[in-house]
Amino acid sequence: MITEAFDFLKSNKEVAFATVSDGRPSIRIFQVMKIDGTSLYFATSPKKGVYSQLKHNPAVEILAYKDNIQVRMAGEIAFDVSEDTQKQIYAENQILPDLYPTFDSLVYGRMDVKFVEYYDLTPRPPRIERYTL
Repeated sequence: MITEAFDFLKSNKEVAFATVSDGRPSIRIFQVMKIDGTSLYFATSPKKGVYSQLKHNPAVEILAYKDNIQVRMAGEIAFDVSEDTQKQIYAENQILPDLYPTFDSLVYGRMDVKFVEYYDLTPRPPRIERYTL
């Protein structure tokens, strides 16, 4: 079920976050800050290269893995997150105040998920499910 993939991300918030820079893949670890339905929220500094990359090309793919389960999602980032949601994300994620003095020191992106892959290597044969939203 597709809800299984989103539930997995709620428990495994650290994801490999892939963008495109000058026609080449660029990947780093990000934390999913909030999940609302099929939308994932992220935060970063407007001074980081990833922000420039996303402004130029908003296509993103993420990957989370733990205990033989892999969840991959793809979509595009939009920087249209409401101020109330920005404040909520900043207040609810303890790492952000340790790194940034105020909520508005960051930019907040919303990824509407368009593709989901749930891959469990535990059963025989392995279970793989793909969804296009």
